[in-house]
Amino acid sequence: MQLNQATDYAFRAVLHLALAGTGQVVEAQSIAREQSIPMRFLLKIMRSLVRGGIVRSYRGVGGGFALARPAQEITLLDVVQAMEGPIRVNRCLVDPRYCSRHWSQHCPVHQALGQVQSALAQALASHTFADLALGVRAGPTRG
Repeated sequence: MQLNQATDYAFRAVLHLALAGTGQVVEAQSIAREQSIPMRFLLKIMRSLVRGGIVRSYRGVGGGFALARPAQEITLLDVVQAMEGPIRVNRCLVDPRYCSRHWSQHCPVHQALGQVQSALAQALASHTFADLALGVRAGPTRG
């Protein structure tokens, strides 16, 4: 499983807005420039984030984007789901009828993948953009 480029850019855009502060409107050009995201691609990404309730869009002079809710309420999982839909490790976890053996309730692979999917979703949900912003503000750690 690999997240697509748009999701990676979405993480960077949301983190940029988290660093600006909740409610702070940031111009798209600023996000694109500072995060090295092509402008047309950024605008497409931002539409998905607006639909997902993560970002608000403001038109006109002084317009741009801002977080739709506090950074401590926005997780990596929220962004993944806004960009890629629900986390699904295998199609049989979406609908048991996808199992060609019709065995999903008893299949050890199905059970194991269900646990992996749940652990992945929980891990992504445990990281908020407020926490990530604190990490940026603290700077790189020396080891």
